[in-house]
Amino acid sequence: MKKASIHSHPLVHPLMDPEAQKENTQDSDDEKVVAEITARRFVPASVTTTSWEEFRFVGHEIRISEAVDCYGAVVWPSALVLCYFLETSVKQYNMVDKNVIEIGAGTGLVSIVASLLGAHVTATDLPELLGNLQYNISRNTKTKCKHLPEVKELSWGIALDKNFPRSSTNFDYILAADVVYAHPFLEELLITFDHLCKETTIILWVMKFRLEKENKFVDRFKELFDLEEISSFPSLSIKLYKAMKKNQRSI
Repeated sequence: MKKASIHSHPLVHPLMDPEAQKENTQDSDDEKVVAEITARRFVPASVTTTSWEEFRFVGHEIRISEAVDCYGAVVWPSALVLCYFLETSVKQYNMVDKNVIEIGAGTGLVSIVASLLGAHVTATDLPELLGNLQYNISRNTKTKCKHLPEVKELSWGIALDKNFPRSSTNFDYILAADVVYAHPFLEELLITFDHLCKETTIILWVMKFRLEKENKFVDRFKELFDLEEISSFPSLSIKLYKAMKKNQRSI
């Protein structure tokens, strides 16, 4: 998702201050890409007994069942941003036959898209979310994916050595969309990132910035990982990061 040239952008006036030109261009590019991302969502015109939405990624219509009483059972904009990035960045981040884990998978949209792109996917979340997560993944991947994804419980910071032993855990990618918000388990989340990462593991993490407490998590994260901002969407207060473990560092 490259930004357009300042000099060729139709909204830029030649006498405009260079910094203002840059900001104007970035705002326009942001609006354009965000519009394209949100266009992937289709909301049903009629109300039914089951809350659901439809999304279009990787040439497939993906139907997601949601729950209105739980944060983890709703598709948030960060998930759309990550799905769009995975679909449009296959040359740089090829998912085919890669071992991928999504933490905080929620409704499973990101895991479904990664599976449709050819990855071995493990979708994880809290026990109470696994039923809806399994339902969404099964209905949208069966007979469509090279590798059927696995759904597995993962409570951050709990029984990591037992459920994901370092000796046999080897993920090429960790995917995370909107896992940092107003909850009391940020340190456990950091421990989980650290545990699941090998030296070659790439984290693709989309974060919506809301509160100062959450913003401080980024600084804490940088103590353990090399963090690179790939894309920014100011209109959504969302940033997309790539991260890798720093050498010889652990919690």
